[in-house]
Amino acid sequence: WLLPPSPAAAASCWAALQSNIAGFLPGFDVRSTCGFETAWISEGCMNISSRSQFESIIPNSSRSTSSIRCNTSLESNTPCASCTQSLSAFQAFLTGPSLGNVSDCAAFPSIYAAAFANPYGPTDRGTAKCLFQLDYASSSSSSSSPSGRRNQIAISLSVLLLASALLTTACFWYCRRRRKKPRDSSLDAGAQSRLDSMSESTTLVKFSFDEIKKATNNFSRHNIIGRGGYGNVFKGVLPDATQVAFKRFKNCSASGDDNFAHEVEVIASIRHVNLLALRGYCTATTPYEGHQRIIVCDLVSNGSLHDHLFGDLEDAQLAWPLRQRIALGTARGLAYLHYGAQPSIIHRDIKASNILLDQRFEAKVADFGLAKFNPEGMTHMSTRVAGTMGYVAPEYALYGQLTEKSDVYSFGVVLLELLSRRKALVTDEEGQPVSVADWAWSLVRQGRALDVVEDGMPEKGPPEVLEKYVLIAVLCSHPQLHARPTMDQVVKMLESNEFTVISIPQRPIPLVACRDEIDRSVSSSSGSGKLTSPTGYQAFSYGGDGPSGNTNTSS
Repeated sequence: WLLPPSPAAAASCWAALQSNIAGFLPGFDVRSTCGFETAWISEGCMNISSRSQFESIIPNSSRSTSSIRCNTSLESNTPCASCTQSLSAFQAFLTGPSLGNVSDCAAFPSIYAAAFANPYGPTDRGTAKCLFQLDYASSSSSSSSPSGRRNQIAISLSVLLLASALLTTACFWYCRRRRKKPRDSSLDAGAQSRLDSMSESTTLVKFSFDEIKKATNNFSRHNIIGRGGYGNVFKGVLPDATQVAFKRFKNCSASGDDNFAHEVEVIASIRHVNLLALRGYCTATTPYEGHQRIIVCDLVSNGSLHDHLFGDLEDAQLAWPLRQRIALGTARGLAYLHYGAQPSIIHRDIKASNILLDQRFEAKVADFGLAKFNPEGMTHMSTRVAGTMGYVAPEYALYGQLTEKSDVYSFGVVLLELLSRRKALVTDEEGQPVSVADWAWSLVRQGRALDVVEDGMPEKGPPEVLEKYVLIAVLCSHPQLHARPTMDQVVKMLESNEFTVISIPQRPIPLVACRDEIDRSVSSSSGSGKLTSPTGYQAFSYGGDGPSGNTNTSS
């Protein structure tokens, strides 16, 4: 056990700890001095109390590294540094509160290493000094002799001087915090007023932190349904038995409330069947958990598209009718953001993990943390590049130019993933990244559009319909902005029962074009000296009979 399994067992654990400490520091009362409380057990790190629970969260690769580096005496500096460095990798997977005591997530890697990775155990002096900063190496040996007593007096005086210095520093720090507090709170006040005004004008509910803790069983790890760089998503139950999802941001400070208010404002301003609905929010500062920001949304029971294509639900095959419904729902949701919302909204982070699926597999576009309002009349915005590698449009990645067609590119990549069950970026045999858009383009150019579609897809639709979806995906993920359709046009093409000729404009030479491709393109230009697109990248129109050359299409 990493923590006592129950309050009843805690008493014997405290007694054993006191007995071990007394052997090194006679008269030292560990509970009263350190303030240890049995109540910490229920407020610990992600409700972890056993070794098996801890190891189910930390990947085996990280645990193996720490087992090797910590499997030695930690008394000297070099092995100690190597061990603690390996333990720092654990923190990325531990998302509970940081309370500054032995029950929080920050201390769990050291507790685990001392108990299970280090052969000498937590009572070894070297282990205790390295992992817990407890240095009692000379206490028991020096206390009985006169020189030992003199050493104890010297140490006591040193400790008193150090404590005085620390107290002075703490007072100075506290006064500075008091002076700075009004300025910090004013940053939060502006965001809070925006949130409060939204709550008054909409049906948004402002939840208390205690309400959310109760709904999620104190943010139990069993309630986690999603993880990301921003934090975790928890499922929970409200007092009226409604199941909802809580998006809890990590590493929060009050200065970030303005960005949080922006995301709430974006989601609150839109209502569409294919967009995730917002129920409420929470901002709070607590003594133990620190500053908190949480968004409360409807719970979507079928996970994300990424889960079904590449994640935990990968074995549950998606039949063609479901894939068709997901594609059309996602397109309609994006079209509403671009043309139904006022002002229009650019999502900026369309990817498979942000497409959630309800019980009927209706798509719900989610996660508006990077969304931007697009002022009317602006052709594009220049902004800091954000998004996910493989889904970001080239003109946005290279020049920071953001338009609705940046979302169109991302949608094209997601549609290719949906059709092929192939990730946006994969690595070839030579270790080079290959995008699904380039891979699909090369197949379509060879007249093999149906080869893009996953072989094992259940209930495959008519070949001409599958082919149309592949071509729309290739057109949407075209590297040149002007070649892509709008999301309104995409919806019309997907809804249409007709199969019309789709013209796909010429592609430029890829930035990673091979030398032999460039040589072939030069030789094919009849000695004109002009560099043309290499084989597989010429413009063409695609109809029912396959591709044909199209010299009239502008590049």
